[in-house]
Amino acid sequence: MAAHFDLLIRNGTCVLPWGAEAIDAGVRDGRIAALGAGPDATADTVLDATGLHVLPGLIDPHVHLRDPGDKAVESIPTGTRGAILGGLTAVFDMPNTSPAITGAEQLNWKQAYAETAAWCDMGLYVGGTKTNIPGLPTLESGRGVCGIKIFAGSSTGDLMIEDDEHLEMAMRSGRRRIAFHSEDEYRLQARKPMFKSGDPYASHMVWRDEECAFLGTRRLMALARKTGRPAHILHVSTAQELDYLKDFQDIATCEVLVNHLTQVAPDCYERLEGFGVMNPPIRGQAHRDAAWRAIADGTVDTIGSDHAPHPRDKKLLPWPDCPAGLTGVQTLVPIMLDHVNAGRLSLGRMADLMSAGPARVYGAIGKGRLAAGYDGDFTLVDMKRERRIEESWIASPCGWTPFAGMWIKGWPVATIIRGQIVMRDDEVLGAPSGKLVKFLG
Repeated sequence: MAAHFDLLIRNGTCVLPWGAEAIDAGVRDGRIAALGAGPDATADTVLDATGLHVLPGLIDPHVHLRDPGDKAVESIPTGTRGAILGGLTAVFDMPNTSPAITGAEQLNWKQAYAETAAWCDMGLYVGGTKTNIPGLPTLESGRGVCGIKIFAGSSTGDLMIEDDEHLEMAMRSGRRRIAFHSEDEYRLQARKPMFKSGDPYASHMVWRDEECAFLGTRRLMALARKTGRPAHILHVSTAQELDYLKDFQDIATCEVLVNHLTQVAPDCYERLEGFGVMNPPIRGQAHRDAAWRAIADGTVDTIGSDHAPHPRDKKLLPWPDCPAGLTGVQTLVPIMLDHVNAGRLSLGRMADLMSAGPARVYGAIGKGRLAAGYDGDFTLVDMKRERRIEESWIASPCGWTPFAGMWIKGWPVATIIRGQIVMRDDEVLGAPSGKLVKFLG
């Protein structure tokens, strides 16, 4: 008797952990039930993927959906809609909202809201502060919590633990991986008087210089080694850090952003002005080259967008009055596909960095690979499709992208979450049905 599935993806090239194969994939009850379903298999829905590559559901492990906050800038409904339009099946959302997600009340609200409003699956970070350290073990075990986020240097919002004493206390409280914004706050504040309003936008990378980031990472690695607490260094931006982190693979993982792989100073500041300002800054060519070497040699574990929207009028302000942060959740997959077509990495390595990597680092259950028993999450891409990124395509209410006008080769054409087709050829289908991702521990 022929097997029957809820969804059958036929004639595509599946990117499996062991290589790419022309193989059909069948989904039943939300999970992958067969790879190689056979010619006689039937299904309620058959998707013809001829000419397409079928990737494991791609994840952006670093977004700021600003919810609760200003819905005129971004929200869980609009941000996750952008995610599925961009080929993402899950996002992990940061806690520096208003109010911040630092206690049980805020976390409970966000858990309930995400499961009614999100178009894709979500993981939630809890923010670490000097005052909630004793409660972190309970918070980190909450439903849908991917980990703790600590700002060791100031960025958007008021969450921060900058001193070694409280950082060590936080790292001894709980056991899940802590994701760090790694810049040295003391150096940041000491250098701030060197600059004034109206200075060139490129001053941003001079103020938040390489040593600011490298010093922060050295301090965190010393504490991780001392406490044995696993650390994840977010948005690593310097050659020095990437070289240094090779000696801490037993205790630390790291992320590189698509921005630091794609944009380069000083061009980004001259061309984009405030729309090129983010933390840590976009740096020069040598650092971008180092990031690509770290992709190639396995140093980097994950790639994210650090999607952090702000109102257009605020980004038009002079430096440093313009807020730091760029949109990116919807453009992450297309830009990385363009890098694949340019020969900078393989499609298999991209799947590792954007699906298996986040699942491995954070302990996501049922995510990260095409394999029987895993969630039926797929990102279908057309590696030959050429298209220009237009701001009219952007779902975020802020309405802008630093990549506007960029020509891309390679484009996501379908997003499938637990066997449900939620996006096909730029059309969002059905209703929001995202769930909280389950994590080990």
